[in-house]
This record gives sequence, C-alpha cells and structure tokens, in this order.
Amino acid sequence: MFALADCNNFYASCHRLFEPQYNGVPVIVLSNNDGCVIARSNEAKACGIAMRAPFFKIRAEIKQHHIAVFSSHYTLYGDISARVMTNLARFTPNVEVYSIDECFLGLTGFNNLTEYAKEIRDAVIYNTGIPISVGVAPTKVLAKIANKTSKKHEGVMVLETEDQIRVALSDYPVEDLWGVGRQFAHKLIKGGIETAAQFRALPMDWVQSNMTIVGLRMWRELWGESCIPLKSVLEPKKGMCTSRAFGKLTTDYNELKEATSSYAARLAVKLRREKLCTSVISVRLLTNKYKSEAPQAFPAITIPLDHPVNNTVDLVKVALFGLKKIYMRGYLFQKVEVTATGLLPESEVQLNIFSDWNGAKHDKISDVLDKINLHYGAGTLRMAGEGSKQKWSMKREFLRPSYTTDWNDIIKVK
Repeated sequence: MFALADCNNFYASCHRLFEPQYNGVPVIVLSNNDGCVIARSNEAKACGIAMRAPFFKIRAEIKQHHIAVFSSHYTLYGDISARVMTNLARFTPNVEVYSIDECFLGLTGFNNLTEYAKEIRDAVIYNTGIPISVGVAPTKVLAKIANKTSKKHEGVMVLETEDQIRVALSDYPVEDLWGVGRQFAHKLIKGGIETAAQFRALPMDWVQSNMTIVGLRMWRELWGESCIPLKSVLEPKKGMCTSRAFGKLTTDYNELKEATSSYAARLAVKLRREKLCTSVISVRLLTNKYKSEAPQAFPAITIPLDHPVNNTVDLVKVALFGLKKIYMRGYLFQKVEVTATGLLPESEVQLNIFSDWNGAKHDKISDVLDKINLHYGAGTLRMAGEGSKQKWSMKREFLRPSYTTDWNDIIKVK
C-alpha cells in the first residue's frame, strides 16, 4: 500500500503559519520579480484568480476582493518542507520525497490504514502547523486519486477495496490522472473518455498502441497492479542551473558581471551541498522576448573545464570568461543563466597532469566561505565581484521575513 501526503495550498500555508490573520483570506504568491501568480489559496481561486496570471493585470481584482499578496520566499518554503518531510518519515522507513509539498510513503504491512492515515495527518499538522491531505491506495496512481478525493473527506481517504476504487474512479476527470498530459487528455476526451473509470475500461491493446508504455503503466496501476516503485534513493542530478530575472532590464556590463558572479557562486554552493563537481559550465544571456519592440538576442557559450570542480573561485572565473565572450552592446538583458553539466561525485574526480590547477587552495577558500555563511547567515562573506548594492537584484515588494532561517527575523515574544 502507498500513501501520498500532500500539503494543502503549501506556499500560502507557509505564510499563514506566521501571519494567521490571513487564515480564511484570499492569498496569492507571486513568481520571481513579482511577475505572475504561482500559488493561490482556495479563497483566491474562488475569486477567479487564474494560475500564472500576470500581476499587473489583476491589480483591480486584488483590490476588489482584498487579496493578500506575497512575494515568493523559497528559503522559507524549503525549510518548512523539510520539517514536514521529517515528520512524515517518523511513520514509515519507506519514504519518497516527490516534490517540495508531496511525499509518497510505503505502508505495506500496516493495519487500520484509515486510523493510521489520520494519525499521520494530525501529527504533521500539530508539529508543523501545515495542513495536509493523505490518500492511501494499492498503487501510486490510485494514491494520487485518493489524495485528491481526500480533500472532500476531512483530509483522509483510503481506497483499499475494489468497490472503493470503482466509486472513486467513476467521476474522476481523466485529465487529472497522474501521467495524462494535455495532449493525451485532449485525445481521450475527444474520443468520449472523460473519467478515470472509462479510461480503465479501455482494452489494454488500445492503451498500449495509443498511449505508449507510460499510458499502459498508468492503466495497470488503475487496476491495482503496482508498476511504479517507491524511490527511496534519489537519482544523481545530471545538471544544475541558477537563473533569475533582474529587477530591471540592463545593458550595463558591470551589472551583468555582478549578477553572473553571484549566480556562479550560488551554483558552487549547490554543487558542494550535493558533493558534486562539474566538468562543463554554460553561460547564457536573455533579453525580454515579450518586448517585441526591443532588439532581441540570446547569446550563449558552453565551456568545458580542465578539471571537474565545485569551488567558488574557479566557477566564478569561468562564468565571467563566458560572459565576456557573449556580451553584446546595445541590448537590454533581462536574465543571465549559469548552468553546470557533466556532474560527477567529488570522490570520482580525476586530475589532469598536463595543466596547472590551484584547486586545493581554492577548495580551502570555499570551505571557509561555507562555514562563515552557515554560521552568520547566507551572504555574510562573498566574492568581491558579486558587488554590494546589487542594482540588478529581483523586485520583491511583498517579501516577508525569513522567520525560520535568519536569527534577526525569528519571532520574539515579550
């Protein structure tokens, strides 16, 4: 048996946790640079706020419905997510963190699943303050359906018998099935297949020939045959990228240098955290494609490294070299991307005897950076090339404090 624990309106719930005056109030969370809506509370959905709606287009609706607006705060979300996942891991040794707000649990061998699911839900809510829903079923696809159905049944739904599964599938929209993309959904609905029950009733040969092996696996899971195992060990990453749009368009080369240095430094920290090294660095500049009246350019460069590295000094140096090669005068750039590929574990790095390398020295510098920033807070010590004022930084007018990750922002009780 599988359980899927899903945090309800996760981003909004994280903000409500520290500002409870917004409980019951419509809440939206904006993307980087306060560009568009990336999360909505149920109340905001009821007000007609669409996902990915540009912020500047819905100002009237926000004022009309008194909607609370928050800038995205991924550091806060990541920390609260870790707390939720830690609590979930107390209930079973078989855990797969599927996303920042979803987690699969292996419950094979457990009894009284309804009561146990309620216990899981109550414990997470009590210990973290984040509301969750729990769906339990014999397969992952059915667990997804159970989880979505649970939101109408006090947060817990167990699909254990064939009768329970049949009832749940009878009115479940086929387009909401896990694994059915927009293309397949359009094809199925056009053919009169509108519910999960109708999809399950299709012949296996038709599913295999029209929806490939992915569709067949999903079809089998709907019949209670587990085809998607629990992934308790994360697969190694094949690439990492740091990229954020600037708070304003810029053609200033010095501002681009600061942004590139900052993103390369962040990328280095990510690599060290995962104990990985990169052998290829790519740098890319992007203009705003939605401003058709402005000249467009998307220059990019890929640079193979002599040695796989993850230290800040070398990665910043390579990224700035790439920026210098691709920079074009006269263009207003909106974003810079720094990407690391060709990743391999630190323990498998082999050196090149035919080239000079100061890796050992630069690794020590990075180690000092990490220790100081871990103790005193991110950004306490950084490369000089990252600048101090950072005029290119993101626009975040509705940013809230880092309640759980910054000593200065921790709530004080008097």
